[in-house]
Amino acid sequence: MTALICGSMAYDSIMVFPDYFKNHILPDKVHMLNVSFMVPEMRREFGGCAGNIAYNLKLLGGDGLPMATVGKDFEPYARWLDECGISRRHIKVFEEAYTAQAYITTDMDDNQITAFHPGAMGLAHENKVSDAEGVTIGIVSPDGREGMVEHAQQFHELGIPFIFDPGQGLPMFDGEDLRAFLDKATWLAVNDYEAELFQERTGLSPHEMAEHVQAVFITRGAKGSRIYTAQHEIDIPPAPPRAVCDPTGCGDAYRAGLLYGLMKGLDLETTGRIASLMGAIKIEHHGTQNHHFTMEEFKDRYRQAFGRDF
Repeated sequence: MTALICGSMAYDSIMVFPDYFKNHILPDKVHMLNVSFMVPEMRREFGGCAGNIAYNLKLLGGDGLPMATVGKDFEPYARWLDECGISRRHIKVFEEAYTAQAYITTDMDDNQITAFHPGAMGLAHENKVSDAEGVTIGIVSPDGREGMVEHAQQFHELGIPFIFDPGQGLPMFDGEDLRAFLDKATWLAVNDYEAELFQERTGLSPHEMAEHVQAVFITRGAKGSRIYTAQHEIDIPPAPPRAVCDPTGCGDAYRAGLLYGLMKGLDLETTGRIASLMGAIKIEHHGTQNHHFTMEEFKDRYRQAFGRDF
């Protein structure tokens, strides 16, 4: 099976603030916010949802095709994808634009402040799902607004099951938009904050969302995740990380685990646990594409974390 991963490719400039935002942002002064954070640590990493999901799915041995639009500065990222054995045939380069850029500052509570320049990502609609052959499953992750709308419609028209993963792109859509995505998607994946915003805009509870799709996956940070179906609610325990270094990209790693489990036809409990472990492994490393493991190592950690095999 082959997964088409629609979403962004981006450079992430990740900075660590050795303090707490709450000590510098005064609640009664937010209307005149003017703060500066000294960040002695900074890294530039390869990122973007499509790139991160494809990288993690590759680690699991899954076949993933990222579909994205990038700019004239993409060459270093292209070389990295080639080293990782990840296909670039559905990544379109626009020489008049820059690749999307994220500037992420993380404090000691793992809170994050992000500034994002979309660049070529805004041209995502120039890619068509029908251009990819042999696709059996897909995901619509954060991307240009028009691209997300069109790719969801194209998956639906082609009869290809897909995950709708609005992520940080969720604020671009109103309740009517989100209901339309639900009616086309096969699965929904959000974190707990996004789930609340989704509910606020649509008026649908997680159980009601699950009546439109096969399953709703809600990640809950250190509390694990929860899966809703029309009939059931499944709690997925967190996999214990060996260290907590950087939360950036954990959601993408989780979604790669979902894709892997769904592609393999695994039950939802096993799929959720694989996704949970992917997030734990990612958080142990700085950056979004710097972790490595063999499948044997992954299965051993799965056994240690959950007391079972898959």
